[in-house]
Parts: sequence; structure tokens; C-alpha cells
Amino acid sequence: MPKILLIDDDPAFCLMLKGYLKRQQYEVETAFTANDGLRLLKASSFDLILTDFRLPDKDGLELLSQIRVLTQEVPVILMTTYADIRTAVRAIKMGAFEYITKPINPDETLLVIKNALAKKADTAQDATAAAPAAEIQFVKGQSAQAEQIEEFISLVAPTNLSVIVEGESGTGKEYVARMIHQQSKRHDKPFVAIDCGALSKELAGSELFGYVKGAFTGAMKDKMGQFEAAEGGTLFLDEIGNLPYEVQVQLLRALQERKVRKLGGTTDQDVDVRVLAATNEDLAQAVANGQFREDLYHRLNEFKINIPPLRERNGDVILFAAHFLKQANHELEKEVEGFDEATEEAMLKYNWPGNLRELKNVVKRAVLLTKSDLVTLQELPPEIVYYTPSEQQASVTYAPRHPMDTDLKSINERTEREMILAMLERVKYNKSKAARLLNIDRKTLYNKLKLYNIDI
Repeated sequence: MPKILLIDDDPAFCLMLKGYLKRQQYEVETAFTANDGLRLLKASSFDLILTDFRLPDKDGLELLSQIRVLTQEVPVILMTTYADIRTAVRAIKMGAFEYITKPINPDETLLVIKNALAKKADTAQDATAAAPAAEIQFVKGQSAQAEQIEEFISLVAPTNLSVIVEGESGTGKEYVARMIHQQSKRHDKPFVAIDCGALSKELAGSELFGYVKGAFTGAMKDKMGQFEAAEGGTLFLDEIGNLPYEVQVQLLRALQERKVRKLGGTTDQDVDVRVLAATNEDLAQAVANGQFREDLYHRLNEFKINIPPLRERNGDVILFAAHFLKQANHELEKEVEGFDEATEEAMLKYNWPGNLRELKNVVKRAVLLTKSDLVTLQELPPEIVYYTPSEQQASVTYAPRHPMDTDLKSINERTEREMILAMLERVKYNKSKAARLLNIDRKTLYNKLKLYNIDI
């Protein structure tokens, strides 16, 4: 019987969901805080973790990073409100399996849990195997931007140039990297992907370069690094901008000299690896801010591909939605034919902050819920059905200045609010980076977002 760790600070919700999952033949243990959940994880083994994003003592990103220190294998599913979707997508890039929105749909939750456990079982059978073709199967967009991306892929793939793929979270950066690998001369060698955003300063070096037995407490045997695992093939460094500065030096040496040294080792090892990197931030600006090494940036930036957000790819939304509908039909064993006119109109009007990943989740949920041949507005989340650009802008706008306002406290608060909003927009709503640039800790930033009613 699969064992699930459920973390949520709402006892009534936990009781309800625990009862439902037990009826579905799952064993469930509950925790009401992140720290309690981590203690249970240390004391026992679990097949899956289901956690709320907002907890009294930690947010989802902080909890996820600590879970990944304890275990890399257990899938994590986040439960989040619509307001947290941007950050939930970021959590996916840090290693979360999926996110579901509250209020949850029990059938949808059960499906995501089954998919997570099935993927875990497949991974356990062959941890080093390349991703199945079904996972990277995709449809080519028809917009001018999509055609240019395909052209860039075909041009750069046969070379050995390092490539930076830039774009918002969920735009398909890893898909582009996989296509470059598949069309390259290294296509029959490994494609290894690693999320730099999920690596702490302590873990990054050993994960990239490996370590020898006895290198540190707990190093009971030699460990292969990702460079070694990708020998002859392609190493994809996702969210490269989050790589700890100290590790950037080691990465630069590996790229320049084509050699790596394991942590605790005394000899260098030759490596033949092509490196592709992805980021959802402006690395050039990070270099200017002193957060990313300029020499490493130029070493990686032999070619750059910018992926525009879905809202800017006119004509691609319905095309991708139809593709995701076919996938959902196959996965859910349904035969939904498409979307009605009002649904297509709503999908075209919406701005899709989570890009392709959000679109895929919305379509899958709609296919699950629909009882007819066509998806209607009833199956779409309310934030899409009732979306208007003015509402979206209103959620992040601030009160205008009053020329005669002499209340120093209110003036300072408005100035601080404006600065936070400007910084969030500058870093594309990466809250961790915004906090760092504002010289405050992440908890303080969250408190100020709540104080100033900034909903992103």
C-alpha cells in the first residue's frame, strides 16, 4: 500500500483528504507544519508527499528545497491557490512533480497522485535512461516566433556550440534543449538534465562533479557526477542563474579545460560534454549586478535562443490546447472532441502566466470534468472565465501619489510598495531573487507582499 505524507495546516481539510485517500487504498500520515513534515520524513519512508504551498513556518519553495536534501526520489505535489501559480511553476523547476489548485477536485488529485507514483516506479526501473519519447513529444507552433525557434534549433543543433535558452517558466525551455540534442551528432549519447535552482551551495559541487568515498561525513561510496553521467552527450543546466557563485568558478573550469575533479579527489578526469543552459531571468543583467560571472556567461553564450511567453505567440494557444487535449484523452481514456467557441475565446483572451505548463494542466482538468463532447466554460477555472486585463493590472497597481500628502509614513510605504513591484517585474516575479536584490530575507518579502496586498 503506497504511503503518502500530507502536510497542511487545516486539520479539517487533512481529515477529509486523508479519509478519501484511505478509501482509495493509500496509507496517509499528516503534519500541520513544514517542520513536523520534515521530522516525519526523517523518521520514516514515504512514496509521495502532498503539501500545501503556504504553511505557518515555511513556504513551498523552502520546504521543497529541504525535502530534496533528504530525498531526491520521493515525488512532491503542491496544493496552491491561483495567486501562487507563478511560484508553483517555479517549484516545478525545482523538482516538484506537479501542482494542483485549491479548492481541490478529489478525482483530479487522485489522478495526479497515480501519475506521480507511476513515474516514480518507471524512474526506479531505469534511473539513467533517457526520457521516453512520449514525454518529449510536442507540437510545433505556427506563429512567427515558433518558426524562428525551430529554425534556430536546426541551425545550432549540428554544432558543438554552448547555447543559452531564455524564457519565462513553463515556456518549453527543456523541450528546446532536448530538440537540440536530438538533432545533434550526440543524439545517441545521454541527455542529462539538472535543475540548478534546486541545488544548494553544499550540494551543487557534488551533484555536478561527483565525490569520492570519505570526502565528507556520509560519503560511504564514490558518486558519479552529472558531467560524468553525460559523457559524450549533452548536459542541460536548467535555471543556470541560480547556480551558487562559488560553483560557477568550478563550472567555468570544467567548460574551459574539459576536465572535472570529484569532491575529495586528487586527479582530474577528462570529459566530452556539450552544455546547454536555460534561465528565466536576464543573465546579462545578473552579470551587471555582480550575481553571475561574466566569463562564465560569455563561455555559455555562444548562441542564444529566446522563447517568448505564450501570451505573445498569437495563434499558438488553441493549437497547443488541442495537442494537450489529445494527450489528456489518451491518459484519461476519454473522447472529448475539442472546445466550444466561448471556451476558445476565453483561452485566447487569458494571459497564461504559467505558460504551456499551466495550459496543459487546465486542459487536462477540463477533459477530466467534461461530460459532453466539447469543453465548455463550466470546465475552466474561474480565473480564466472571468479574466480581464484591467483586473490583472488592478491586482498589482498601487495608489497614485497625492501631491499634498504630508504623512511621512504613508509616503514611505507607497515608495516601498512601488520599489517591490518594480523589482518583482524586473526579475519576472522570482521572489527569492527579488528579496536578494532588495537586501531583505524572503520571509520579510512575503510579509510585505501581504501588508501591501500585492497579489502575484
